Parts: sequence; structure tokens; C-alpha cells
Amino acid sequence: MKTISILVPTYNEEENIPLVYKRVVAVMEDRLPQYAFEVVFVDNASTDRSRELIQGLCAKDKRIKAIFNAKNFGYSRSHFYGLTQMTGDAVMLVHADLQNPPELIPQFIEKWEQGAKVIIGIKNKSRENGFVYFIRGIYYKLMKHMSEIEQIEHFTDFELLDKSFIQVLREIEDPVPYLRGIVSELGFGMEKIYYTQDKREHGKSYANFFKLYDFAMLGITSYSKTLMRMATFVGAGLGGACVLVALATFIKKLLDWDSFSAGTAAATIGIFFLGAIQIFFIGILGEYILSINSRVIKRPLVIEEQRINFEGKPNAGKNESIHAAE
Repeated sequence: MKTISILVPTYNEEENIPLVYKRVVAVMEDRLPQYAFEVVFVDNASTDRSRELIQGLCAKDKRIKAIFNAKNFGYSRSHFYGLTQMTGDAVMLVHADLQNPPELIPQFIEKWEQGAKVIIGIKNKSRENGFVYFIRGIYYKLMKHMSEIEQIEHFTDFELLDKSFIQVLREIEDPVPYLRGIVSELGFGMEKIYYTQDKREHGKSYANFFKLYDFAMLGITSYSKTLMRMATFVGAGLGGACVLVALATFIKKLLDWDSFSAGTAAATIGIFFLGAIQIFFIGILGEYILSINSRVIKRPLVIEEQRINFEGKPNAGKNESIHAAE
């Protein structure tokens, strides 16, 4: 009997945890009884009752497992690490906020049984805030045109991955992985499922502007050279324009020496404009340097505090964790 591992990353999801458990188990028992399954909660140091609820589920149902991180290591690192710990024949990533409906799991498994190794969910509609959906759409389109690797629009890590691709993830030595880019670049035997994304079931999203900005810059600095090359082109273009303006000013002064005055306004505006361009691209350069710095330090993805209902040694591969406590 094949086993499906279902990964559910959590952070302060006390209201959603019982619901996601109920809906996932109902789908697997009622519609996919031919498969064994496990549901693995990876909790990123929640400060509400999330861990208490997960521990209760683990106690009453041995198919429910848990990995508790020692602190909040960020969404990207936590759920990437969680994927590398799964042992099933296929791994399904389901978000605890239930925006991506677990009822679609059978469709993912059907395509997997047909031979696909990576099946990704693409939201073609969303019931989230319209403005947020619009901004996300702009970002996806920018990434698609800026990246050297073909990026997938409206892909939000709702996916099923074959164990062969999970092994690929285990071999990646990246302390700040951008999973969407990795799947886009390395995903083989890929199929897509289109769906309508629901609203968050309960609670609030902790993805504020700064976290979204950080996540967006992670994607850009990991998969695009465009901005840095743009600095070169813009600098060359502005340099050429300045030479032309200077030459025109000099000729005008020679032809009309007594009455022509270049004035200080144009010079001041030009100085501030060039200064703004320089500061902007220095900031972009800083983002790339921060990305490089995060990677060369080679920190562990997460530090585990506890795991429940697992048997044997952690299946960490090269992304091995440090266990604060067993």
C-alpha cells in the first residue's frame, strides 16, 4: 500500500488546526481508502494554543505527527525543512489556513498515479482581498519576465511532490531556499491543477508588508540578474545623456556667450536625480549581498525542539537539523 505524507506548516493557527485535521482525514478516509497516510504538522514556534492542539491530535491518532521548531525560522525555511523530513511515496503540502482546499488532494494523486512527479496548484481565481490578488499578480508577472528560469504565475506552494523529487530537495544545500523557484527550475514530470483559492478560514495572516517584501526579494535575488544588469544599462544611458547635455550646453554658450546662462536649477535637479538612481541601485546591490551572506554562512534550516510519533532517525539528508531536545 502506498503512503501519502501530508505536510501542514503552522504558526498561530489554533482555530484552523482542528478543521484542517478533520478535512484532510475525511478526504483520505472517504475518498482515498486505498492509501495509507500520515499528517505532519510542522509548527514554527507558535505562541497560541497550536502546539497543545497538535499534541492532542498526536495522542489520539498515531497517523498524526509533529515537528516543533525551537523558534520561528520563517515560513520558507520551516516548510522546506518539513518537506525533507517526509517519508511517504508522495508528499502533499497543505496550508493550515485552508485557502487551498484539501478536497483537491484526490486530483493531485490521480495525476501522480498517471506518472507526474511534480503536481502544482495554480490559482486562476481567488476569494482573497482583490487588491492583494492584483499586487501578487504584478509580482508574478515581473518575476516571469525578470527571471532566467521560467517562473510559474499564481503558484503558492500548493503541491504534491513524488519521493524522487523530495530526494532532490534533500540534496540542496541552501539555508534560505525559495521553494517556488526551486520547483520551477528543477521540477520534472510536472503537471498543473487550476483551482479557486478560498479566503482564510479563521484567524489573521501574519504576512505583513515587510515579510512579503522579504519573500519577494528572496525570489528576485535568487533567480534574477535583471536588476543588477539594469543598473549597468541605466548608468551607461544616463552617462551618455549627460555627455550630450554638456556638449549642447557648451555649444550654446559659445554661440551666445553674453546672454546664455545654464543656471543652477538644471544642475541641482540633475545631481539629485543621479543621486537617487545611485541610492536605488546601491539598495538593490545590498539585497544581493544580504542574500549571498545568508547562504555562505550555511546556518541550519531549523533547530528542532521536539518531534512526536516519529520512529527512527530524522530523515534530514544534507539539510540536517540540530535538535534542541528530544
